[in-house]
Amino acid sequence: MISHEFIFNEKLSFEERCNRVFRYQAKNNSVLKTFFEVYGLSSESELNPAEIPLLPIRAFKEKSLLCGGLKPKLVFKSSGTSGMERSTHPIANPDIYKTSIKTEFYRHFPPDYYALACYMPGYRDNPDSSLIWMAKHLIDDNTDGLNTFLPEEPNEFEAWKERAEKKGKKILLFGAAFGLMDLAEDQRYHFPENTDILETGGMKTYRREMTKSELRGSLSEGFGIKSEKIHSEYGMCELLSQMYALSGKWFTSPHWVHVSVRHADQPAKLCSPGEEGKIGIIDLANLHSCSFILTEDRGVMNQSGEFKVLGRWHPENRRGCNFLIDQEM
Repeated sequence: MISHEFIFNEKLSFEERCNRVFRYQAKNNSVLKTFFEVYGLSSESELNPAEIPLLPIRAFKEKSLLCGGLKPKLVFKSSGTSGMERSTHPIANPDIYKTSIKTEFYRHFPPDYYALACYMPGYRDNPDSSLIWMAKHLIDDNTDGLNTFLPEEPNEFEAWKERAEKKGKKILLFGAAFGLMDLAEDQRYHFPENTDILETGGMKTYRREMTKSELRGSLSEGFGIKSEKIHSEYGMCELLSQMYALSGKWFTSPHWVHVSVRHADQPAKLCSPGEEGKIGIIDLANLHSCSFILTEDRGVMNQSGEFKVLGRWHPENRRGCNFLIDQEM
């Protein structure tokens, strides 16, 4: 098995690391090998990352994307209702996911500063959830024993809150967006005003869709917490890396991830800053599966390379003009 340490080595340029992953996957991943050949590319090709074709994310529902000769030690599956076709992501080396989680999560939310409470109803019933695996790892990796799933009984929560306060820790409430919406309506739980909230997408079965600004406004009002203390995570079972938007602003990427916004009809063509399109992701942490992914998420990028997620891409989303940046801030 190819060593993965180079992925997280900032002394190497992203282009160098990206081409190494491209050559490995073009040679060892039969799906990607065939996909790249359509574009006249092989494992011998040397490319600028923006030139590498991105595989439509639906391939995770249709194909096995594990590189040849490897066996999965984990298999993550997307959430979904009964009978729904789900994405499947085989993981050959869980240590890569651990490194990705800790490096980027702790960079934004240092463990010496926060006590983590995870609230993920629905997801906890999915044994193949990458989000639950992530939460369990952050809990198990915690040295002071404070990180936990949110206690089910309010009196247990109050006792946990007191322990966190005695250790000088702020609370970080981490959960699926619309599960947090329900928790905000639960009058049995009372969070301190200095609590930080990290929401990570939504439950697909919730009553209605909301923009990020509406969601953050509702969470701010429901928990009685200032909106600048509500943050967002962007992740999915098809990725072994997460991206964060502090105070609900623009998402930034870890140094081993490259995000772009592509024209829906011409995914090889990059959108200009402010122009909405489909989000494309190169995640080098997906070393043994597929690092080159065209999502079905609608997004927009600014001049600095940061991005916003505007929801799912639908044909009616096409506007033919630039996105008004402050519309969904």
